[in-house]
Amino acid sequence: MTNNLLFDFTVDKAAKKVHITREFDAELSLVWDAFTKAELIDQWIAPEPMTAKTKYQDFKVGGKRFYAMISPAGEERWAIQEYTSITPKTNFKMHNAFADKDENPELPGSEWDHNFSEQGSTTKVVIIIYNESLERMERILDGFTQGMKMSLNNLENLLATLSKK
Repeated sequence: MTNNLLFDFTVDKAAKKVHITREFDAELSLVWDAFTKAELIDQWIAPEPMTAKTKYQDFKVGGKRFYAMISPAGEERWAIQEYTSITPKTNFKMHNAFADKDENPELPGSEWDHNFSEQGSTTKVVIIIYNESLERMERILDGFTQGMKMSLNNLENLLATLSKK
């Protein structure tokens, strides 16, 4: 087990970007799968006490993932992601937007750029999120920041469990 894994979360409001760098004590292929396979994403992406469910996912360029974060009261907050670029095990990009239950996106959304690299037994993930609207970014930033930190900690725990199998 590696201690002192990097976790950096910075916000650049002038550029409308969020930069997240996170290291995981797991091999690259496992981390890649955790970010790209719905059955794994749903296990870590929702900050507690929320849960996530993917209605469908087609992980290919031009494909989409349509999913909801569900509150303990059963309220669903839908989002749709469209994959715009995929380089297996090193990078994928997507457009993300909130949506209604009928898949109608609430624009503007955000562009996500995920980069993966392996260094020994550690995998580094760098995520750059460009928000199309500063107003949207500022409106969701506090909740997003807390939620994303919780989600990535959930992922760390899931990876530790999966690595033992």
